[in-house]
Parts: sequence; structure tokens; C-alpha cells
Amino acid sequence: MMGPMSEPVFDKRDQLDKVAAGLLEGERIVAVLDAVGTGTGFLGLTDLRVVLQDNSFAGKKTAITSIPYSRIGTVSFVADRNVLGRFASSSTISVTVGSHTYEVEFRGDDKARLAHDVILGHLTRP
Repeated sequence: MMGPMSEPVFDKRDQLDKVAAGLLEGERIVAVLDAVGTGTGFLGLTDLRVVLQDNSFAGKKTAITSIPYSRIGTVSFVADRNVLGRFASSSTISVTVGSHTYEVEFRGDDKARLAHDVILGHLTRP
């Protein structure tokens, strides 16, 4: 895991800046990962929450949505059935919050693995 003074992992500086602008006092960014496809612009991970840019609103509206780790029920790798023979070989994850599921596709399996593992790490802490 990253040390307290580690620099965050990020794909695009403007996305990092958007997450940084909304930080709470003492909150630290772990990573801000660019998303591909429709619906989500990026997924940010802090030490307190997941931050999603949700582009699924009508009329070209967008939202920055914060999800505390304690509200997340599950995190999953999403792939075609024939790909899942190699466990966790996917560039897409899903995060379930109550009855809503956010699906996020990244630019590569390594980004999906990072996001999945950070979220799972928070979900499995006592």
C-alpha cells in the first residue's frame, strides 16, 4: 500500500485537480483514473471515499458523486465469460451502492486492478 506521503496515481491532471478541489480537511488522494466509454469520466480514490464523474444525466449535465467506502456493498471485475478464465483479467469494474451499480471501464487491466484492490481493501477492513 502507499505510504502517507506518496504522490497519487493519475491519468489526467485536470481530473486530479477536480478531485483535489473537493477534498475534506486531512483527506488524501490515492488515485484518479480516467474512464473510457459512456457514463463515467473518471474514478477518484481517496483514503475516505470513491469520487465518480457521472456523465449519465440528460442534457449534457454531469455530476461529481462521492461514495463513502462504508456505503459500498460490492466491487466486481466485469468481463465477457470467455475472458474470466483468467481471473481478474478485465479493464472494467462495477461498484454497488444500495440498489445502484456503477460500471467503470478503464484504459487497461492494470488500472482496473488498482481501483478494485483499493476499494476491496477498504471493504475488507475490520
